[in-house]
Amino acid sequence: MGNNFTITVVAANEKAGNEYIKLAVEEIRRIEKLLTTYKADSQTSLINENAGIIPIQVDAEVFNLIERSVGISRITQGAFDISYGSIDKSLWNFDKSMTSLPDSQTALKMVHLINYQNIILDREKTTVFLKEKGMRIGFGGIGKGYAAEMAKQILIKNNVRSGIINASGDLSAWGVQPNGSKWTIGVASPDSPSTAFSYMEISDKAVATSGNYEKFVMIGGKKYSHTIDPKTGLPITGIKSVTVIASNAEFADAMATPIAVMGIKAGLFLIDQIPDLYCIIIDDNNKIYTSKNINLR
Repeated sequence: MGNNFTITVVAANEKAGNEYIKLAVEEIRRIEKLLTTYKADSQTSLINENAGIIPIQVDAEVFNLIERSVGISRITQGAFDISYGSIDKSLWNFDKSMTSLPDSQTALKMVHLINYQNIILDREKTTVFLKEKGMRIGFGGIGKGYAAEMAKQILIKNNVRSGIINASGDLSAWGVQPNGSKWTIGVASPDSPSTAFSYMEISDKAVATSGNYEKFVMIGGKKYSHTIDPKTGLPITGIKSVTVIASNAEFADAMATPIAVMGIKAGLFLIDQIPDLYCIIIDDNNKIYTSKNINLR
């Protein structure tokens, strides 16, 4: 899925542990085949290819994920939007070949195709139709969290009582360590991602972080985050990282990016309205903001 996955399981012995890990890897690969935009025959690619032409029938699983994605777009007022695909590669590629920002007019022209309200879903027929030609959906903001959650569910079904699925910083942890204590999770420091600025102990929770240290470009000595505001087509500024804690990895993953897009005040206000959802934000000046009921150590 273009990301490193680290799978940890607690098992009776190494052989059993490796068998369990294999099951998780198979599940992640299965999901990648459904959701990837890099293969012409994936369900996502077929939806995109037929934008503005015909609805495409998809597996119930893909339909449900798209439906939940549209629901998250509604509660974040479009700050999360899987139809961002139209600007994804052509406007921003976040590699060394990128030496200047696209001008704001070009960016605005391209974002007119981003509109979750133009994703037409027919639950009865399990079809997905993108209303406008050129529209594209992509699961970059929710897919790895979904894969982590599904891999965890497969392991639980196979009686793995504790473990961690870590999808490049979006992780789901359940059960406890062999010594009986909860899992200790480090929250990466935005200025030095290999070190943690804080720790939390979790069990049966998911943690997702969206930060400008993962993917970015330096232009004219300034760092530009890979997090794009769907309304302007330009990168967000002012926030270095957002860490979201939820009961589900898919939801944690999906909420981390829109909180960054919405900004500190609006983002924390939204988080505080949703039960069992918590957030830590670090701004460009390294000031830390947290939602209610978070105690960092």
